[in-house]
Amino acid sequence: MSTKHMDQTNPLDQPTNRLNQSKPTKIGILLRVALFVLIGYMGMLVFPWFIQSLVDSLVVTAAMATFASAAVANAIVVRIYERGRLSDLGLAWTTTSLREFLQGIGFAAAAAVAIVVAPVAAGVARFEPAPSVEHRLSSVAFIAVVLLFGAAGEEMLFHGYAFQLLIRSIGAWATILPAAVLFGLAHIGNENANTLGILNTMLWGLLLGFAYIRTRALWLPIGLHYGWNLALPLLGANLSGFTIGVTGYALHWSVGGLWSGGGYGPEGSLSVTLIVIVLGVVVHRVFVDPEEAATNEPRPTEP
Repeated sequence: MSTKHMDQTNPLDQPTNRLNQSKPTKIGILLRVALFVLIGYMGMLVFPWFIQSLVDSLVVTAAMATFASAAVANAIVVRIYERGRLSDLGLAWTTTSLREFLQGIGFAAAAAVAIVVAPVAAGVARFEPAPSVEHRLSSVAFIAVVLLFGAAGEEMLFHGYAFQLLIRSIGAWATILPAAVLFGLAHIGNENANTLGILNTMLWGLLLGFAYIRTRALWLPIGLHYGWNLALPLLGANLSGFTIGVTGYALHWSVGGLWSGGGYGPEGSLSVTLIVIVLGVVVHRVFVDPEEAATNEPRPTEP
């Protein structure tokens, strides 16, 4: 077999993150993160204004503006400093991408079902008819696509270039913890936001950052984020303060806000605190950090 043929590899088997692994200086890190934040911030000022002129929906505006801002910020900064592309930020399609994405959706959707079905079965919550749109199926499909863009956008914004640069510069948990705090604080302006809801959102930020560490790609975090964001509205519950009425029924509680989350939705309840911890254990047991696995792989013995 020729050497040329032996060097050929399947691009789907390549690492999902091909960024330059060299560590820039502290000033270099600060400049890169600052530029990323500046472009993202400017996008969150411009894109909502533009999108809102086209559609009269707060959910659509928030989701699409976040996606556009994150995509532009990541694309510009990774091109300037790494000569790379968006796919280099853990978005390259590999042999494990679909599995991680679908597993993320499945785990998060199952968690959402658990925190809704259990109270309904216990008689402390019930489904009641609610105003709905005329074309229900098409509306559900449309919202499903919008929420996918929203989940991908938030993951690129909070766990994209700046997050990944800081991980390889200052370490995993030194990056995940402050990123999770920022993720929670970004939701503080949502309608009906409460203290427990913001803390739970920070806990979700920890989970999503940890999910990136376990796979070194964004497909699992996007799947977890999307599965959760899609399941709650389909179950008639509020999502981070948003009421997305497309199913024709709504979830009503007969217990206090500690377990129902009030107007913020289940994310403002103690039940979500517990379920996110469970999801963290699941992610830890099911997925293995590829860099850790490569380090622990036994070396071949000499013949």
